Amino acid sequence: MQPKTPMMMPVLIVGCVIILVSFAVRASFGVFQIPIAEEFGWLRAEFSLAIAIQNLAWGIGQPIFGALAERLGDRMAIILGALTYAAGLVLSSFAVTPEAHQMLEILVGFGIAGTGFGVILAVVGRASSDENRSMSLAIATAAGSAGQVFGAPMAEWLLTMMPWQQVFLVFAAAILASLLLLPAMRAPAASRTEIEESMGTILRRAFRDPSYTLIFLGFFSCGYQLAFVTAHFPAFVTEMCGPIAPGGLLDSIGIGTTSALGAVAISLIGLANIAGTLTAGWLGKRYSKKYLLAAIYTGRTIVAAAFILFPITPATVLLFSVAMGALWLATVPLTSGLIAHIYGLRYMGTLYGIVFFSHQLGSFLGVWLGGRMYDAYGDYTVVWWIGVAVGAFSAIVHLPVKERHLTAPA
Repeated sequence: MQPKTPMMMPVLIVGCVIILVSFAVRASFGVFQIPIAEEFGWLRAEFSLAIAIQNLAWGIGQPIFGALAERLGDRMAIILGALTYAAGLVLSSFAVTPEAHQMLEILVGFGIAGTGFGVILAVVGRASSDENRSMSLAIATAAGSAGQVFGAPMAEWLLTMMPWQQVFLVFAAAILASLLLLPAMRAPAASRTEIEESMGTILRRAFRDPSYTLIFLGFFSCGYQLAFVTAHFPAFVTEMCGPIAPGGLLDSIGIGTTSALGAVAISLIGLANIAGTLTAGWLGKRYSKKYLLAAIYTGRTIVAAAFILFPITPATVLLFSVAMGALWLATVPLTSGLIAHIYGLRYMGTLYGIVFFSHQLGSFLGVWLGGRMYDAYGDYTVVWWIGVAVGAFSAIVHLPVKERHLTAPA
């Protein structure tokens, strides 16, 4: 890869580390659902609402942190995000009521916004050349998948040695430790033409463009499916999957319970997505991003429908994890790259943040409906089929997007 500046590689490395740690913690919350609910005797919907609020706060915070990065600087926005993230985790470790957890997850959600894709991808995008931007964004996105590989199993392992409250404190320390690399992150400024255009001008241009609306609507199902699986799949596997055969292959490699299988499934999704996201970045450099997005959402729809139609066994859980994982965050470099391509880099963080709010609305509904439907019907079937339907909708809605530059002439 030919860097845009000598600073490209440090920017990419630091961005990847911060996203990896942020998403490792974020991807682990589903593992805590049963331990926390059982300790306090909560309904499934109560903890689910806390995670749903976290996802909604993440969506609300994303354009805010994007704007802060463009006004105060990228590093300042990331520092504020990390401090907020750590504070939310520390305070949550002392919470003993559903309402306290739900309110404190607002801090966690804002912290993820400040240390996640919106801010980091904008920095990486500016530091990359036009030719290699798609691949750079894919590498940074794949770091989120790498975090998911380690996050859920790490939480499961830590829970064997300490209570969940102490695990939250360990995770808070890890978030703050990632800031030690921040001085190396220095991205180049936007172009002169982009600097001369105000945020209001760019936002008005985007809001008047039907393609921006279609991208906004299409990102909804991505959030719905990802958040539902992250928050509920470990519990879903624990309760719905057949028992692990003693002495079998899974038992021989340390997966002796369905609880462990659920954590491994989340990790496997992240592992498969490293390859899937990098492939999406490579393809995004060569083919139409909107058609690639439509293909990814179509693939997700087919995989999710097939999984729920077949008997749920340890084998189908692992197959689903690999197949869905290959499509998991592959939408992110393509969606962010599409926004940069159409509207320019100067306010990419804010524009992507607004689109990401749709993603997080979907996340809120996926997590919250999962808990409500489980409490109402005793399973996740209805909310799963809603995810299949919205995935098909996103596949269709990307097709009319006009993939052309809308930036003002230099």
